[in-house]
Amino acid sequence: MRVNGEQHVVTGEGDTPLIYFLRNDLALNSPKFGCGLGECGACTVIIDGEAARSCALPLRLAAQRDIVTLEGLGTADAPHPLQQAFMDAQAAQCGYCIAGMIMTAKVLLDCHPGADEAAIREALRFNLCRCGTHLEIVAAIKLAAGRGLRKDAAGVADGSGV
Repeated sequence: MRVNGEQHVVTGEGDTPLIYFLRNDLALNSPKFGCGLGECGACTVIIDGEAARSCALPLRLAAQRDIVTLEGLGTADAPHPLQQAFMDAQAAQCGYCIAGMIMTAKVLLDCHPGADEAAIREALRFNLCRCGTHLEIVAAIKLAAGRGLRKDAAGVADGSGV
């Protein structure tokens, strides 16, 4: 499978959840184990351009697919525009859910760059935040949408409208 632009050979059992391979084998810690059932969204990654719950997806179904985690979006020195919007809006409290929120929001904004609040809330309806920072999270995504995120030729939202 291809993770964050790098090809990887998977040696685990086919029914092992993808999150274990990402966290344990690749040391990518942004997908968080929350519920283990794909219900909370903390483990959300992007697979072939769609948001997917890595705790509920077996490795065998992730084979030969393109996977992006939060680590694949930006860095501390050069954050992705969506990550920057989350920082600017101070949209994190404990941070446990934030990676899943950002990955879900990225898919939304890739498909609907000017998403309004109703569309944002609909996209996030299955992502849980126990700290109650939903208002700040929605504000951050609205900020990113307002800054004009758009896809570049490779299909990556580049924030050039910022």
